[in-house]
Amino acid sequence: AYPRKIDFEKFREIADEVGSYLMADIAHIAGLVATGFHPSPVNTADFVTSTTHKTLRGPRGAFILTKEKYKKIIDKAVFPGTQGGPLMHVIASKAVCFKEAMSEEFKNYQEQIVKNAKALANTLKEEGARLVSGGTDNHLMLVDLRPFKITGKKAERILGSVNITVNKNTIPFDPEKPFVASGIRLGTPALTTRGMKEEEMKIVGKLIARVLKNPENESVLNEVKKEVLSLCERFPLYPELRREMEVYMK
Repeated sequence: AYPRKIDFEKFREIADEVGSYLMADIAHIAGLVATGFHPSPVNTADFVTSTTHKTLRGPRGAFILTKEKYKKIIDKAVFPGTQGGPLMHVIASKAVCFKEAMSEEFKNYQEQIVKNAKALANTLKEEGARLVSGGTDNHLMLVDLRPFKITGKKAERILGSVNITVNKNTIPFDPEKPFVASGIRLGTPALTTRGMKEEEMKIVGKLIARVLKNPENESVLNEVKKEVLSLCERFPLYPELRREMEVYMK
């Protein structure tokens, strides 16, 4: 849940000082790395791992990038011990994912993800939230809930009840246990995929703040839930498919 840009060159410097390998996992930021909105560890790290879902917006899966001299030992470590029986439809999905990642449309999508994250972060700050590191440079943010006097576990449950999905997350020097936590983590890729932009992020931020300030107020929670559903109706999933189905159902 690190919301800032990672200095891979500094990690390389440290690894070289102590004679160790450097592995960079970019599962969260792969889409941003692929489009140039986050520094790349390729050619800096010895090994780069990532999922193909999350910001790459592909199927559930993963990949490993490495230097030629490590190719055989990586292949031997992965197959047949932990990898076998490849699913061809998943491989095909990965190919589509990588092709999409090279498009201008995908680059615009990643740029909007970051813009949306900054807009959401700023709105939450205006509403009295405390953000770990003070903001975000990527697609996510970590919110310290202590100003609202609510735990991450409770916030996750109550926000979920009004159809806002977050996850509880520990914060630096967290006084709560990990399964309770004092923070929540938010991300903007899914909302951006639906077509939402900065103005909608301001709405979402204010809705989240209303819930955090009134976690026991059923009237407020019901109002927020209605507004969330209304927002989702304005930005439906698969709008083209939906229009086709509406025509078909007539």
